[in-house]
Amino acid sequence: MFILIALTAATAPAAAWALRRAAAPIPAGTAAGLAALGATAVAARWLGGAWPGWWLPVPALLTVVAVPLALADLRHLRLPDVLTLPAYPLFGAAIGAAALGGGGPSLALRAAAGGLLFGGAHAAVHHFAPASLGAGDVKLSGSLGAVLAAAGWPALALAALTAALLTLAVAAVRRRERVPHGPALLAAAWLCVLFPLAL
Repeated sequence: MFILIALTAATAPAAAWALRRAAAPIPAGTAAGLAALGATAVAARWLGGAWPGWWLPVPALLTVVAVPLALADLRHLRLPDVLTLPAYPLFGAAIGAAALGGGGPSLALRAAAGGLLFGGAHAAVHHFAPASLGAGDVKLSGSLGAVLAAAGWPALALAALTAALLTLAVAAVRRRERVPHGPALLAAAWLCVLFPLAL
């Protein structure tokens, strides 16, 4: 448990460095602390027997990716390519390991289809209403769709609905013209992966 938490927190400085080079700096200490909290929740679910050990890399990796991206979007209204694009092969590897470890080929096939479906839906929204959804959200949505579908088909709709409601709630409270959607999307996906429906 402590190794998982330490490793997750240790990724924060590298992510902060990459984001600083992408002109979207985040506080490394805050990122490390939030990543450690997220990893603690992941480890607690795993040790509590909520899901099999082969699923562990998926929520652990999502925690590593979600924290710095959410902070960058909150601070700069951006989801930089430096993290959204590497998420595809990273999540692909984690899902592949989960499939080989016990999830079976259906998990990998579901993930691939989910990535196309979720990413395609976000791309369509961005195309027809570009002001409502940024390009970074679209780039992120494909990899998140794969992770969500691996957790179970209902997670796609649940995450989309939860993220939309969270973003609307923040917009109503802050009363600003632009509200980042990425943090809500990442939080909803993280919860769905932490409490998967298909395992």
